[in-house]
Amino acid sequence: MTERPLSGIRVLDLTNVLAGPYCSYHLMLLGAEVVKIEQPGRGDLARALGPDPELNRAGIGASFLAQNAGKKSLVLDLKDPDDRTDFEELVRGADVLLDNFRAGVLTRMGYGAEVLDELNPRLVSCAITGFGQSGPMSSAPAYDQIIQGLSGMMSITGTTDTAPLRVGFPVCDSLGGLGAALAISAALLGRERTGRGARLDVSMLEVSLSAMGWAVSNHLISGVDPEPMGDQNATAAPSGTFETADGGLNIAANRQEQFVTLCRLTGLPQLVDDPRFAERESRKLHRAELNAELNAALGHRTALEWEETLSAAGVPAARVLTVPEAVQLEQLQHRGFFTHLPYPDGSPRTFRASGNGVLVDGEPLPATSAPPLLGQHDAERAGIITRWRARSRTAGATGS
Repeated sequence: MTERPLSGIRVLDLTNVLAGPYCSYHLMLLGAEVVKIEQPGRGDLARALGPDPELNRAGIGASFLAQNAGKKSLVLDLKDPDDRTDFEELVRGADVLLDNFRAGVLTRMGYGAEVLDELNPRLVSCAITGFGQSGPMSSAPAYDQIIQGLSGMMSITGTTDTAPLRVGFPVCDSLGGLGAALAISAALLGRERTGRGARLDVSMLEVSLSAMGWAVSNHLISGVDPEPMGDQNATAAPSGTFETADGGLNIAANRQEQFVTLCRLTGLPQLVDDPRFAERESRKLHRAELNAELNAALGHRTALEWEETLSAAGVPAARVLTVPEAVQLEQLQHRGFFTHLPYPDGSPRTFRASGNGVLVDGEPLPATSAPPLLGQHDAERAGIITRWRARSRTAGATGS
């Protein structure tokens, strides 16, 4: 691969912590040049987040390292006139401006839509907030857990005894970042047709509800309210987590032929003709009895043995792994999902950075360099501005 899909795209990133940095990390993996604008003395709040206090004190917390490889860091105080001048020059040369301030903050800083359009009519500006830039909740603060609760996501996570439960990772932040990256990519493509940029307003609440899929659509379309079902899949049976001789095994025998095969391989062929289990809907009604039969049969072999046997026969099945086990999967190594990167402080240690799960022309898109120290590229500020502005003038002249 000679060039990544977003090669030549310049992203000015004003974001902190996760949703915004996750968005710009994906744009970087796809080839964009990302310049983080950070506050003097503090920078991205994620620099002090993570389980290692030493890294946090050094301003390279694990949470920061995970989402900021391949980016540049400039320290700008947007209350300082000279820094504002440099920032505006960067805006003039940028393709994308990304922020995750509360609604209205960028406007109060003097960079509302009209000002940005005057500085750079080709700019794609994208704001990621909890609730969007308008509406009665637009000014409310929001973190991932707030969105998980308001979206209904927590109400269907866990069992009837344990719900509501928080999903075990910041899924709404991640969804907000991915939704923004998708919208930005589409807006950049649209700009090639119109010659003008766009103003993108991404609501984490709305993106999360959209991603919840059937849990929402079953209610809206069929009037069926979702319920927490723990490790079971409401749409089919047997579909969920089962017990083997040494741990959990996920099975999704959602089609009739998969159910028949599962019964044969587990030594339970009689279940196929049992009126309780003969059809998809009856299996859902008698899920508990069916699961009990399968758990008893599956307990005679290990999860890995069943995974290999069932998968080979076309029945979707896989072990339930811990995170440390999952990141060691040979499949991930084969596809080059992780990249070994140096720590930005010059130490000899390395860490693994995740990719985006996409191969382009058969090749993965690894992170291109270590995450930056705070203000690491300040000495290059003038050069970055000159380079970006020169290229923006060329683009404006050609209409490209």
